[in-house]
Amino acid sequence: MSDEELVRVREVEPLDGFKVNLTFTNGSSKVIDLDKFLRGPVFEPMRRDSELFRAVKVDEEAGTIVWPNGADIDPDVLYLGLKPAWMAAEEEVLVNS
Repeated sequence: MSDEELVRVREVEPLDGFKVNLTFTNGSSKVIDLDKFLRGPVFEPMRRDSELFRAVKVDEEAGTIVWPNGADIDPDVLYLGLKPAWMAAEEEVLVNS
């Protein structure tokens, strides 16, 4: 996939709970519940502090959403609806057990 074909996040609007409305560079938009993505030390502060969660913004250089504490989520995961890294890792452990 070339850089011209990569779809990135253009706008983010925090909604209720852990939902966000994302607009992508190809003009499409979708509401995503980020609850399943907010796992691990860097994301736990957003789970505990709704103001921090709502401080989400778009990093134009990376083309994804970021928070003031440095947390971000891969734009391909968001656009393509891929599994969070922690979930994929757990499934791999189960398969290899």
